[in-house]
Amino acid sequence: MPRNDIDRIREKIRLRQYDMSAHAMEEMAEDLLTILDVEEAVLNGQIIRVEKDDPRGTKYVVVGTALDRQTPVGVVGRLASNGRYLIITVYEVTELEA
Repeated sequence: MPRNDIDRIREKIRLRQYDMSAHAMEEMAEDLLTILDVEEAVLNGQIIRVEKDDPRGTKYVVVGTALDRQTPVGVVGRLASNGRYLIITVYEVTELEA
């Protein structure tokens, strides 16, 4: 059983227990990313920031690399109350995230 947040998020991705917002799908297309790039970024990435100020729940910013192992991808999402992972937005990282 996954113990920490990144393990829980990765498990949701592996089990296809996630949803993408319309905004995330638009941003993914705009940055010429595919769903496989997003999945790969979460599976090989790390949580770089946790945002707890949203009343809808804690957001996790995960940065990893796309399927090409070169393109840095940011994925912002939350573990939803329905037990699924909701991907809120996706973007190609163009500058160093802090």
